[in-house]
Amino acid sequence: MLAIIGGSGLTKLSTLAVAHRRVVRTPYGEPSSALVFGELAGCGVVFVARHGHGHTIPPHRVNYRANLWALKDAGASAVVAVASVGGIRGHAPGSLALPDQLLDYTSGRAHTYFDGGDHRVVHVDFTRPYTPELRDECAAAARAAGIDLQDRGVYAAVNGPRLETAAEIDRLERDGATMVGMTGMPEAGLARELELPYAAIAVIVNHAAGRGDSAGAISMEGLYRTLEQGMTHARALLECAAPRIAKRYP
Repeated sequence: MLAIIGGSGLTKLSTLAVAHRRVVRTPYGEPSSALVFGELAGCGVVFVARHGHGHTIPPHRVNYRANLWALKDAGASAVVAVASVGGIRGHAPGSLALPDQLLDYTSGRAHTYFDGGDHRVVHVDFTRPYTPELRDECAAAARAAGIDLQDRGVYAAVNGPRLETAAEIDRLERDGATMVGMTGMPEAGLARELELPYAAIAVIVNHAAGRGDSAGAISMEGLYRTLEQGMTHARALLECAAPRIAKRYP
Protein backbone atom coordinates (compact mmCIF):
# COMPACT_ATOMS: atom_id res chain seq x y z
CA MET A 1 0.00 0.00 0.00
CA LEU A 2 1.29 3.44 -0.94
CA ALA A 3 1.68 6.00 1.85
CA ILE A 4 1.53 9.70 1.05
CA ILE A 5 2.80 12.39 3.40
CA GLY A 6 1.24 15.75 2.62
CA GLY A 7 3.13 18.94 3.43
CA SER A 8 2.24 22.62 3.35
CA GLY A 9 -0.64 23.11 0.91
CA LEU A 10 -1.55 19.42 0.96
CA THR A 11 -3.23 18.85 4.30
CA LYS A 12 -5.82 16.73 2.53
CA LEU A 13 -5.83 14.84 -0.74
CA SER A 14 -8.92 15.86 -2.68
CA THR A 15 -8.45 13.11 -5.28
CA LEU A 16 -8.49 10.39 -2.60
CA ALA A 17 -11.70 8.36 -2.31
CA VAL A 18 -11.77 8.15 1.48
CA ALA A 19 -12.82 4.85 3.04
CA HIS A 20 -12.11 5.57 6.71
CA ARG A 21 -9.90 7.46 9.17
CA ARG A 22 -7.97 5.98 12.03
CA VAL A 23 -6.55 7.73 15.09
CA VAL A 24 -3.45 5.83 16.17
CA ARG A 25 -0.81 5.94 18.87
CA THR A 26 2.77 4.74 18.50
CA PRO A 27 5.66 4.03 20.87
CA TYR A 28 6.89 7.50 19.86
CA GLY A 29 3.70 9.41 20.56
CA GLU A 30 0.88 10.53 18.30
CA PRO A 31 1.30 11.18 14.56
CA SER A 32 0.59 14.63 13.17
CA SER A 33 -2.94 13.64 12.19
CA ALA A 34 -5.31 10.72 11.90
CA LEU A 35 -4.39 8.29 9.14
CA VAL A 36 -6.75 8.56 6.17
CA PHE A 37 -7.30 5.35 4.19
CA GLY A 38 -8.82 5.21 0.73
CA GLU A 39 -8.21 4.70 -2.96
CA LEU A 40 -6.31 6.82 -5.43
CA ALA A 41 -6.66 5.83 -9.09
CA GLY A 42 -8.03 2.50 -7.86
CA CYS A 43 -5.06 1.81 -5.58
CA GLY A 44 -5.04 1.50 -1.81
CA VAL A 45 -3.48 4.54 -0.13
CA VAL A 46 -2.89 5.78 3.40
CA PHE A 47 -2.40 9.52 3.88
CA VAL A 48 -1.05 11.60 6.77
CA ALA A 49 -0.90 15.41 6.96
CA ARG A 50 2.62 16.24 8.13
CA HIS A 51 1.62 19.57 9.71
CA GLY A 52 -1.78 18.40 10.97
CA HIS A 53 -5.12 18.83 9.22
CA GLY A 54 -5.28 22.48 10.28
CA HIS A 55 -1.63 23.11 9.42
CA THR A 56 -0.82 23.89 13.06
CA ILE A 57 2.44 21.98 13.53
CA PRO A 58 5.63 23.83 12.53
CA PRO A 59 8.40 21.83 10.85
CA HIS A 60 10.64 21.60 13.92
CA ARG A 61 7.72 20.24 16.01
CA VAL A 62 6.56 17.51 13.62
CA ASN A 63 6.69 14.06 15.23
CA TYR A 64 8.49 12.46 12.32
CA ARG A 65 9.15 9.22 14.20
CA ALA A 66 5.46 8.73 15.01
CA ASN A 67 4.39 9.56 11.44
CA LEU A 68 6.69 7.03 9.77
CA TRP A 69 6.11 4.37 12.42
CA ALA A 70 2.32 4.70 12.05
CA LEU A 71 2.50 4.39 8.26
CA LYS A 72 4.71 1.31 8.45
CA ASP A 73 2.47 -0.25 11.10
CA ALA A 74 -0.59 0.45 8.93
CA GLY A 75 0.88 -1.65 6.13
CA ALA A 76 2.60 0.92 3.93
CA SER A 77 5.07 -0.60 1.47
CA ALA A 78 6.41 2.69 0.05
CA VAL A 79 6.23 6.38 0.96
CA VAL A 80 5.97 9.39 -1.33
CA ALA A 81 6.29 12.68 0.52
CA VAL A 82 5.23 16.05 -0.85
CA ALA A 83 7.09 19.15 0.34
CA SER A 84 7.22 22.83 -0.58
CA VAL A 85 10.72 24.21 -1.14
CA GLY A 86 12.58 27.29 -2.27
CA GLY A 87 14.57 27.09 -5.48
CA ILE A 88 18.27 27.90 -5.15
CA ARG A 89 19.60 26.93 -8.56
CA GLY A 90 17.91 25.42 -11.61
CA HIS A 91 14.40 25.25 -10.11
CA ALA A 92 11.80 27.83 -11.13
CA PRO A 93 8.81 28.68 -8.89
CA GLY A 94 5.76 26.65 -9.83
CA SER A 95 7.74 23.63 -11.04
CA LEU A 96 8.04 20.16 -9.55
CA ALA A 97 11.29 18.37 -8.80
CA LEU A 98 12.31 14.90 -7.70
CA PRO A 99 15.40 15.30 -5.50
CA ASP A 100 17.99 12.54 -5.56
CA GLN A 101 20.30 13.83 -2.82
CA LEU A 102 20.05 15.84 0.38
CA LEU A 103 22.07 17.84 2.89
CA ASP A 104 20.96 17.88 6.53
CA TYR A 105 21.32 21.12 8.49
CA THR A 106 18.63 20.36 11.06
CA SER A 107 19.26 20.10 14.78
CA GLY A 108 17.32 19.30 17.92
CA ARG A 109 14.99 16.83 16.19
CA ALA A 110 14.44 13.22 17.25
CA HIS A 111 16.15 11.73 14.23
CA THR A 112 16.52 8.00 14.86
CA TYR A 113 14.71 4.96 16.20
CA PHE A 114 18.05 3.54 17.38
CA ASP A 115 18.66 5.93 20.24
CA GLY A 116 20.76 3.78 22.56
CA GLY A 117 19.59 2.66 25.99
CA ASP A 118 18.19 -0.85 25.78
CA HIS A 119 18.26 -0.82 21.99
CA ARG A 120 21.05 -2.18 19.85
CA VAL A 121 23.28 0.18 17.91
CA VAL A 122 22.31 0.21 14.24
CA HIS A 123 23.89 2.09 11.33
CA VAL A 124 21.99 2.29 8.04
CA ASP A 125 23.42 3.02 4.61
CA PHE A 126 22.20 6.42 3.40
CA THR A 127 24.31 6.88 0.27
CA ARG A 128 21.18 7.28 -1.83
CA PRO A 129 18.65 8.89 0.55
CA TYR A 130 15.79 8.59 -1.94
CA THR A 131 14.98 5.10 -3.19
CA PRO A 132 16.09 5.02 -6.86
CA GLU A 133 13.39 2.56 -8.01
CA LEU A 134 10.61 4.59 -6.39
CA ARG A 135 11.98 7.77 -7.91
CA ASP A 136 12.02 6.03 -11.29
CA GLU A 137 8.33 5.19 -11.01
CA CYS A 138 7.45 8.81 -10.18
CA ALA A 139 9.56 10.12 -13.06
CA ALA A 140 8.09 7.61 -15.51
CA ALA A 141 4.55 8.53 -14.42
CA ALA A 142 5.30 12.21 -15.01
CA ARG A 143 6.64 11.53 -18.50
CA ALA A 144 3.66 9.36 -19.41
CA ALA A 145 1.21 12.01 -18.21
CA GLY A 146 3.07 14.96 -19.72
CA ILE A 147 3.70 16.52 -16.30
CA ASP A 148 6.77 18.74 -16.18
CA LEU A 149 9.06 17.26 -13.53
CA GLN A 150 12.74 17.97 -12.98
CA ASP A 151 14.40 14.64 -12.30
CA ARG A 152 17.15 15.30 -9.75
CA GLY A 153 18.10 17.95 -7.27
CA VAL A 154 19.86 18.36 -3.94
CA TYR A 155 17.52 19.13 -1.06
CA ALA A 156 18.97 21.14 1.84
CA ALA A 157 16.96 20.47 5.01
CA VAL A 158 16.94 23.35 7.52
CA ASN A 159 15.15 23.85 10.81
CA GLY A 160 12.80 26.74 10.10
CA PRO A 161 10.20 27.97 10.66
CA ARG A 162 11.80 31.24 9.59
CA LEU A 163 13.00 31.51 6.02
CA GLU A 164 16.70 31.79 5.30
CA THR A 165 18.99 34.80 4.90
CA ALA A 166 20.58 35.50 1.53
CA ALA A 167 23.98 34.61 3.03
CA GLU A 168 22.67 31.26 4.25
CA ILE A 169 21.38 30.47 0.77
CA ASP A 170 24.80 31.41 -0.63
CA ARG A 171 26.36 28.89 1.73
CA LEU A 172 23.87 26.19 0.80
CA GLU A 173 24.59 26.74 -2.87
CA ARG A 174 28.34 26.47 -2.24
CA ASP A 175 27.64 23.17 -0.50
CA GLY A 176 25.83 21.93 -3.62
CA ALA A 177 22.17 22.43 -2.67
CA THR A 178 19.72 23.28 -5.45
CA MET A 179 16.62 23.64 -3.23
CA VAL A 180 15.87 24.30 0.43
CA GLY A 181 13.08 23.02 2.66
CA MET A 182 12.28 22.36 6.31
CA THR A 183 10.90 18.82 6.45
CA GLY A 184 13.21 16.59 4.41
CA MET A 185 15.02 15.36 7.50
CA PRO A 186 14.76 13.36 9.62
CA GLU A 187 11.84 12.03 7.57
CA ALA A 188 13.97 10.42 4.86
CA GLY A 189 16.40 8.92 7.36
CA LEU A 190 13.64 7.42 9.50
CA ALA A 191 12.06 5.82 6.44
CA ARG A 192 15.42 4.19 5.69
CA GLU A 193 15.69 2.87 9.23
CA LEU A 194 12.25 1.29 8.83
CA GLU A 195 13.27 -0.12 5.41
CA LEU A 196 10.47 1.84 3.75
CA PRO A 197 11.17 2.91 0.16
CA TYR A 198 10.95 6.71 0.15
CA ALA A 199 10.81 9.46 -2.47
CA ALA A 200 9.92 13.14 -2.33
CA ILE A 201 8.03 15.39 -4.72
CA ALA A 202 9.30 18.92 -4.19
CA VAL A 203 7.03 21.80 -5.14
CA ILE A 204 9.14 24.90 -5.77
CA VAL A 205 7.08 27.76 -4.36
CA ASN A 206 9.57 30.63 -4.52
CA HIS A 207 13.08 31.67 -5.41
CA ALA A 208 15.19 31.25 -2.27
CA ALA A 209 16.37 34.38 -0.45
CA GLY A 210 18.63 36.57 -2.57
CA ARG A 211 17.68 34.80 -5.79
CA GLY A 212 15.49 35.92 -8.71
CA ASP A 213 12.44 37.89 -7.63
CA SER A 214 13.39 37.18 -4.00
CA ALA A 215 16.59 39.23 -4.33
CA GLY A 216 15.31 41.93 -1.98
CA ALA A 217 12.63 40.04 -0.03
CA ILE A 218 10.38 37.01 -0.38
CA SER A 219 6.77 37.81 -1.21
CA MET A 220 4.67 35.65 1.07
CA GLU A 221 1.57 36.43 -0.99
CA GLY A 222 3.33 35.21 -4.12
CA LEU A 223 4.66 32.17 -2.28
CA TYR A 224 1.20 31.02 -1.22
CA ARG A 225 -0.23 31.65 -4.67
CA THR A 226 2.49 29.53 -6.27
CA LEU A 227 2.07 26.88 -3.58
CA GLU A 228 -1.60 26.41 -4.49
CA GLN A 229 -0.79 26.08 -8.18
CA GLY A 230 2.10 23.70 -7.55
CA MET A 231 0.06 21.41 -5.34
CA THR A 232 -2.45 20.99 -8.16
CA HIS A 233 0.35 19.53 -10.28
CA ALA A 234 1.57 17.41 -7.36
CA ARG A 235 -1.90 15.88 -6.91
CA ALA A 236 -2.01 15.04 -10.61
CA LEU A 237 1.39 13.39 -10.41
CA LEU A 238 0.39 11.32 -7.39
CA GLU A 239 -2.73 10.10 -9.18
CA CYS A 240 -0.66 9.04 -12.22
CA ALA A 241 2.10 7.47 -10.14
CA ALA A 242 -0.10 5.48 -7.74
CA PRO A 243 -0.82 2.52 -10.10
CA ARG A 244 2.86 2.22 -11.08
CA ILE A 245 3.99 2.29 -7.47
CA ALA A 246 1.31 -0.20 -6.41
CA LYS A 247 2.55 -2.63 -9.03
CA ARG A 248 6.18 -2.38 -7.89
CA TYR A 249 5.41 -2.20 -4.17
CA PRO A 250 2.25 -4.26 -3.62
